[in-house]
Amino acid sequence: MTAPPPASSSTDQDYVHHPAVRWLHWTMAILIFVAIALGVVAAYLPVGQEPRRSLLELHKSLGFTILILLVVRIGWRLMVAEPAFRRPLDRSTRLASRAGHLALYALMLFMPLSGYLYSGAGGYSLPWFGLFQWPRLLPRDPGLSHWGQVLHDRAAWVLGAVLAMHLAAVAWHAFVKRDEVLSRMTGRTGAD
Repeated sequence: MTAPPPASSSTDQDYVHHPAVRWLHWTMAILIFVAIALGVVAAYLPVGQEPRRSLLELHKSLGFTILILLVVRIGWRLMVAEPAFRRPLDRSTRLASRAGHLALYALMLFMPLSGYLYSGAGGYSLPWFGLFQWPRLLPRDPGLSHWGQVLHDRAAWVLGAVLAMHLAAVAWHAFVKRDEVLSRMTGRTGAD
């Protein structure tokens, strides 16, 4: 009979994110990419007609869902520290990672809020998958709605750029450095 490992020894699971964090990460990633695709397609369709209207209803619903999941994710992050690295990242990589993640979190917050400003002040619908309408907390104001639209559209380009950099960084870690950065979010265990 073998003795159990000492209480202080670490397991492979100590180096990966909690399953709930991984689920939030991948679910939000899918929702963000789908929302972006719907917004891009809708931008090229005739205003006020189908299928543009339906695509934008779904786009808005996904945006509200992303905002809700972001609140959950931030709450989790404040309560639970991220897992340790087997081999700590160097200082510049760690700083770049923190800056990139901060930018992503800021944009995940800014995009639905600017979209809400655009739709809410414009008198447009604020749906959630046809189940209900979110409360309209803004007076109808075409000028404010216009600024919401401008901010939302410009921030979408910034989000696209930041996502591209994020994916490039993941690829760099996975295929060039061959470190554990990606495995921490996939849940794959074992030394790399």
